[in-house]
Amino acid sequence: MTSVQARPGKKVSSLAAQRRRSALIAWVFVAPFVLTFGVFGLIPLVSSLAMSFTDLRARDIRNPFNVNFVGFDNFVAVLTDPSFQRALFNTLMFVVVGVPATLFIALVLAVLLNSVSRKVATFFRVGYYTPVITTIVAVAVVWRIMYQNTGVINTILASVGITGPNWLSDPNTALLAITIMAIWRNIGASMVIFLAGLQGIPADVNEAASIDGANAVQKFFRITIPMMMPTILLNTILVTTGYMQFFDEPFVMTNGGPLESTTSIALQVYNQFKYGNYSVGAAGAYVLFALVGILALIQFRFFRQRT
Repeated sequence: MTSVQARPGKKVSSLAAQRRRSALIAWVFVAPFVLTFGVFGLIPLVSSLAMSFTDLRARDIRNPFNVNFVGFDNFVAVLTDPSFQRALFNTLMFVVVGVPATLFIALVLAVLLNSVSRKVATFFRVGYYTPVITTIVAVAVVWRIMYQNTGVINTILASVGITGPNWLSDPNTALLAITIMAIWRNIGASMVIFLAGLQGIPADVNEAASIDGANAVQKFFRITIPMMMPTILLNTILVTTGYMQFFDEPFVMTNGGPLESTTSIALQVYNQFKYGNYSVGAAGAYVLFALVGILALIQFRFFRQRT
């Protein structure tokens, strides 16, 4: 009787030991990522947040005890800075023009590729996605050459009797030129996501709609778009977040000029750190973080009502 009663206890203890062993093995595998994220992600994140409430500058690195707590003064200085306000306007214009254009073109291309054979779709999908994986420096340099007065774009315009502008030297066209380049570069990623969403729609639904007499336009707006809402939400948030943080394009092509017409918030934050205004730069980065979060919440609410 005693030996029979001892067996369940041994099983419970062995199961508990096995679970502890499995948890230990899991933590061993997860530990490199946790340590890497803590050192290079979490610690800088917390440090920059604390920095934004101080008057830390480059000269204070050697004397950290001279740093003073200034509360929200840096945030007030950022929001009232005319250069930051111009950067905010440029960023919002970049988003307002770039996001709808990118999503619309990507959706049209995805619908077209979804209606052709797999081999043809694969060929064009690789072609459209290639700019996404190409380094931004190479892309920006090529487009900067194309935007020159004697570049490809103005040459094509001249062939039809149109005098092209000084794209990157004119404050009225520089931001538009960068936006066009960004749209061209990013439609591939959005197109692939849209294409995956289109291929996830059951064929039975479209067949049933065809039997009921629905045409292609009705099926697109009554079936495809409603069933694609989660995919559209994902794509909208990804593109908006990326465009709100655009930095590489103006940094490489115009360095924020001419006359700050292409300076973005991210480039403005970078310049603050470059000039040694660490606390002001950190405050600007968190203002950008707040704007991205607000836009994401608005998009979630907008699309949730239509899902």
